[in-house]
Amino acid sequence: MNNSLLTEEEIKIWHMWKKTFKSIYGRIEKDSIENTGLSEGDFIILDRLMCLGGGTLRQHELSEAVEWTKSRLSHHLTRMEKRGLVIRAPFNNKTGVEVSITDVGKMTLENAYPIIYKGVKKYFIEQLTEQDIESITKLANRVNEYFITR
Repeated sequence: MNNSLLTEEEIKIWHMWKKTFKSIYGRIEKDSIENTGLSEGDFIILDRLMCLGGGTLRQHELSEAVEWTKSRLSHHLTRMEKRGLVIRAPFNNKTGVEVSITDVGKMTLENAYPIIYKGVKKYFIEQLTEQDIESITKLANRVNEYFITR
């Protein structure tokens, strides 16, 4: 295999970064599913509905907010509707679809926040020194700036 674009050390750090992220994120999702029944996708959708739309967004806006294809979102929303977490309704004389969080969805989301935040704190924040936090902040800002300007 020709790895001339990356050194062995660069390959190693890339894999380490991905593994660490997946470990932390996977454990937080596992805690969420075990305690609330919400998957990562469920949580993201419910959270975006509440934070960006006060509980309701047009389906295409939600698709953009969660960065999912229309098809993926539609299939996921169908499953969430069956569980009573969201409802969809025609919008503006049937030219669009509006997605709203239900009372069950709101209650489930509210129960999920402390579990997710506890996991972030335990599996990530508590593992960091002040220097780590500064370095991660600088890295995140630099990478985000790179993508914003491209």
